[in-house]
Amino acid sequence: MANNNSQMAGTNSHFEMGSLEERSVLEFEDESLVSNGSIDRKTHSLDAAPVKSFSIANSEDFGRNYVRNSMLRSIKIVFFSDKINLLVPCGFLAILVDLLTSHHGWVFLLSLLGIIPLAERLGWATEQLAFFTGATVGGLLNATFGNATELIISIHAMRSGMIRVVQQSLLGSILSNMLLVLGCAFFCGGIVHSKKEQVFNKSNAVMNSGLLLMAVMGLLFPAVLHFTHTELHFGKSELALSRFSSCIMLVAYGAYLFFQLKSEQNLYSPVNEEGSRTNGSMDDEESPEISKWESIIWLFVLTAWISFLSEYLVNAIEGASVALNIPIPFISVILLPIVGNAAEHAGAIMFAMKDKLDISLGVAIGSSTQISMFGIPFCVVVGWIWGHPMDLNFQIFETATLFMTVLVVAFMLQEGTSNYFKGLMLLFCYMIVAASFFVHMDPKSIRESSLSSHCGLMTVLQFCWFTL
Repeated sequence: MANNNSQMAGTNSHFEMGSLEERSVLEFEDESLVSNGSIDRKTHSLDAAPVKSFSIANSEDFGRNYVRNSMLRSIKIVFFSDKINLLVPCGFLAILVDLLTSHHGWVFLLSLLGIIPLAERLGWATEQLAFFTGATVGGLLNATFGNATELIISIHAMRSGMIRVVQQSLLGSILSNMLLVLGCAFFCGGIVHSKKEQVFNKSNAVMNSGLLLMAVMGLLFPAVLHFTHTELHFGKSELALSRFSSCIMLVAYGAYLFFQLKSEQNLYSPVNEEGSRTNGSMDDEESPEISKWESIIWLFVLTAWISFLSEYLVNAIEGASVALNIPIPFISVILLPIVGNAAEHAGAIMFAMKDKLDISLGVAIGSSTQISMFGIPFCVVVGWIWGHPMDLNFQIFETATLFMTVLVVAFMLQEGTSNYFKGLMLLFCYMIVAASFFVHMDPKSIRESSLSSHCGLMTVLQFCWFTL
């Protein structure tokens, strides 16, 4: 038993010694692995130092190449994605003609053609930004930049003291949207969808018609007050009434925007043939072509370029009227609004052909509402700040034209349906309006010219008197 115990103790001690040796061997191997790994890491870190600096240089080059490629891609999308952009060089030609010659007719025509693609691209950039801001902010952006071209031209004309050009161009923008743009949309949509009757949201159209009638009221009373000679303070009451009415119209338009974008959003969803509202399919949703910051940058660039060309356009209006033998009222009411409404014109027709008349009405009637309730009062307030006597007296002829246009369009929209015949009627009405302004002589400009000639005659007589 003693021998067996001793053998087992020896065996256990042998096993313990073996285990200790194995443990020491394993620990030594682990230490060697750790040390070798640390050495390898150190050598790799030493070797990776120049590689890291090289990668930073590559990243900087990649960043510069990425920015340059992004800029080139953005420029390509903005200026080379639509055939209408072929008119962009006309703006540069207008500047060259103005610097080298004195042909105001060519300067006017070239600047007119050069602004058309810029106005279309401005509306496109606004739509791109609306993808990132949502429906509410997108609606406000469309309200701000939708008629930016007309407002820019009006501001430049006001700075030059051409109050009648401001009034007539804004009036022409309303007439163009309500008769020409909406008429083309109804006509083209009716031709494409001739087998059915197109429908739209009647309540929205009625609300816009009511706002347009309110704008007619604001323009009618100063004109009637002036021509009936019933002013309490002659020369002052008309201007005071215009400024008060403009402030009221601006507040009403702000309330309309709040109501449209916040209170009753479901009211403005499209309707189908049964009259029920639809939310639209996901297949119709488009994706943005440029990023948010690219859209913001292009908005500022296009606005600045339109503002720059508008100065050449406004300065050449009087010379172009003489050179081309075209009355200034026709230029202001017919030609200038066509430039500003180029984007609205194309967009309204496109949506009508896709059977989206609610969007077409939002473009045409909504733009007219914006000009009448925001653009005109805004110019009156700006003229008030600058010391220019801009008022709401658009003269009897222009005010009567606007009143009849609003009545015709309101009757066309009261059923909530559309066809090509209604569009044809609106186009015929616009032809009558265009012909009327072609033969119309502005009585206010005649009085101003006669007054200036009378002042010039008095100056000559005074000079002769002092000479003698």
